[in-house]
Amino acid sequence: MLGLDSLQRSTFRHGVHPPEWKEDTRGSPIRQFPFAPLLAIPLLQHAGRPAIPCVREGEHVVRGQRIADQDGDMSVPMHAPATAVVKHIAAMPSISGRMIEGIYLEPVPASTQEAREGEPCLVDAASADEIIAAIQNAGIVGLGGAAFPTHVKLRVRDGAHADTLIINGAECEPYLTTDHRVMLEQREDVLLGIRYLMKATGADRTIIAIEANKGDAADHLREALPADGDVSVEILQVKYPQGAEKMLISALLGREVPSGGLPIDVRALCVNVATAAEIGRLLPHGRGIEERVITVTGPAVKNKGNYRIAIGTPLRFLLESVGVEEGVGRVFLGGPMMGAAASSLDISITKGTSGVVAFSEEETRASRVPEYPCIRCGYCLDACPMQLNPSQLGLLARKEEHDRMAEEFRLMDCFECGSCSFVCPSHIPLVQRFRIAKAAVRKAASAS
Repeated sequence: MLGLDSLQRSTFRHGVHPPEWKEDTRGSPIRQFPFAPLLAIPLLQHAGRPAIPCVREGEHVVRGQRIADQDGDMSVPMHAPATAVVKHIAAMPSISGRMIEGIYLEPVPASTQEAREGEPCLVDAASADEIIAAIQNAGIVGLGGAAFPTHVKLRVRDGAHADTLIINGAECEPYLTTDHRVMLEQREDVLLGIRYLMKATGADRTIIAIEANKGDAADHLREALPADGDVSVEILQVKYPQGAEKMLISALLGREVPSGGLPIDVRALCVNVATAAEIGRLLPHGRGIEERVITVTGPAVKNKGNYRIAIGTPLRFLLESVGVEEGVGRVFLGGPMMGAAASSLDISITKGTSGVVAFSEEETRASRVPEYPCIRCGYCLDACPMQLNPSQLGLLARKEEHDRMAEEFRLMDCFECGSCSFVCPSHIPLVQRFRIAKAAVRKAASAS
């Protein structure tokens, strides 16, 4: 194993160093959050097709009970976050601003809220296919923010082999400390989850990747690593977006995922550490995911911390419970770099919500600065981890030359990390323009 000093230099080309802003919550233990009087569970909170309700209005459900079935392979089921009564199955607001179908549950105040046990999937007895099926049945998706169905990612195509499984504990996004606390407080779940993942994928080894600002988590995990050496912990340089899977593969393995390709093309798979922990926590009990750990923080939040929060908790209830300063201006779900600004306080916490970061109206106004013309300084080229030309892409975006952006300048390789916008001295909203352009490219492709 390489020495600590060498491992700290492991990183990728380019990137940025935004302020971390993690001090307020990195030392805060995970606390259980109370149930809201009404939970709103969207049926689409993952990449793919929405789940299909399997309960009726007025029905009494038990915590952990399946309330919606997956609709095909690119879908996952939903489970009741609380013992409750199904009040409505109706449209509800989503983070995108669109209305989507969901299930409203009214928790039963007198219930013990014990979670329903299901058919256990034991790592030593189950086959790879049985583990992958159990992960889908548990409704597990990527908890780092993308919410891609985990069982789909783990199903390695014929002829391919993942020699390395990377467990992503980098958590490079400012403000967020969810993964840090999970590694400290759920070590056994993480390591058991890795055993499930290695058996499901056939990976030869696992690397737990942790940035150097989480040395306590790295030491804590190293103390319990299996003696066979198949699992190791490696320390990465603190840099954004170190946690992006292509960046992790480059930093740890020196392999470059090809344009338009996937990690499996270079014999690697990446899974978020919180996702691994949920696999280890839920599969032995045959349970589904009905809650997750979330960092609630930001300058406008009074009681900052890391909380285990029921899926479907309304954002308004969450903020009222932790207390916020008067005049909240903007709330991000996820971090401020790659997270999305909430379109309404009536949306719900979903499986993909890793953090809630609230800013005051004063701070929001201060961030609204005038946009100036591009001065071709080149800062965005030095920042882009994908070695794109954000300046040229931005100019083409203004002209709506979307096809040229995609064909000549690799627009679709952009994963919207926001590094270019962060360093731009002209305050050009580059990543927002790229999102619009990518949507136009996808729309044109689907119409052809």
